[in-house]
Amino acid sequence: MPRRMPSLNALKAFEAAARHESFTTAAGELNVTQGAISHQVKALEEDLGLRLFIRRRHRLELTEAARSYLPVVREAFDRIARGAEDLMRRQSSGVLTVSTSSSFASRWLVPRLGDFSKLHPGIDLRLGSSAHLVDFAREDIDMAVRYGTGDWPGVHAVRLTVEEMFAVCSPGIAARISHADDLAGQTLLHVDNYEEWRRWKHELGYGFSVDRGPIFTQDSLPVDAAMSGQGVAMTRTTLAMRDLLAGRLVRPFTAKLPLDKGYWVVSPKATADLPKIKAFRDWLLAEMAADQEALAASP
Repeated sequence: MPRRMPSLNALKAFEAAARHESFTTAAGELNVTQGAISHQVKALEEDLGLRLFIRRRHRLELTEAARSYLPVVREAFDRIARGAEDLMRRQSSGVLTVSTSSSFASRWLVPRLGDFSKLHPGIDLRLGSSAHLVDFAREDIDMAVRYGTGDWPGVHAVRLTVEEMFAVCSPGIAARISHADDLAGQTLLHVDNYEEWRRWKHELGYGFSVDRGPIFTQDSLPVDAAMSGQGVAMTRTTLAMRDLLAGRLVRPFTAKLPLDKGYWVVSPKATADLPKIKAFRDWLLAEMAADQEALAASP
C-alpha cells in the first residue's frame, strides 16, 4: 500500500515557518514570497485536517499539533540530509574496485599505486586482474583498464596509451648487437606464437629467421626474460616503459611499429564522473603522460 505523504514543499514551508514562528522569515530563508509560504502551509493544514498555526496580528503562534509535528518533520529532513551527505562522501571516497590485466598491473600500475594512495587517502583501492572484459552490470567493479581499440558498446572509454611495438633486451645483450642481422645469433623471446616477430621482420624488411626461441603465454613474461639477459623480446610500449626508463631494458634498434590497439580507462557511462572514479582516471592519465614524455626524451 503506498505511503500517504504530504507535499515536501509544504513540509519545508511548515518547518521553516514553525522554526522562525514567522512566514516572512521563512520566505526569506527559502527564497520565495510570503504568500507562497502561506499557501503551502494552508495546503498542508488541509491535507492533515488540522490547524498548525494561529495567526495573530503581529505574530505567528504554533498550535499544540504543530509543536508535536515539528520535531518529526525536522528529524526526517535531518535524516535525508545526512543520507545525502553520506552518499556524496561514498562517491568521492571509500572503496574503488578496479580491474585490469595482470601484465598491465605488474609491469606498470602496481609499482606506483602508493603515490595514488598518498594523494587520495580517502579512497580505498581494490585492484583485481582478469583477462576477460568486465561486465559492469553483473560484476561489482567500478572501472577497468583494458587493452584494445576502445570500441566497447555501452561504456565510457578514455584512451590511456598510444602503443608501439619494438625489440628490447638487457644492456649486456644490447652491447653485442649493432645491426638487426646480429639477431641471428641471439635467442628470440615470443608471446603465444611467432607472429609479432614475423610482422616486425616483414614490415622492416629484415632477412633472418624468427621462428625460433621460447614461447610464453603471458605478454609480460618475455619482458622479464629479456631483462634477465635471456634474449631479445618483442614487446609494446607500456609493458616495457618502466624498465626502459630505469635502464634495466634498452631498445637495441630505433625501428618500431605503431599499433592500432592501446590501453583504455573504462567505466559505466552512468558513473564515469563520480569523484573517486574521475580521480583515479585523471591520475592514470597524468602518470602515463609523464612516462611517455620521459620515454620520448630518453636515448
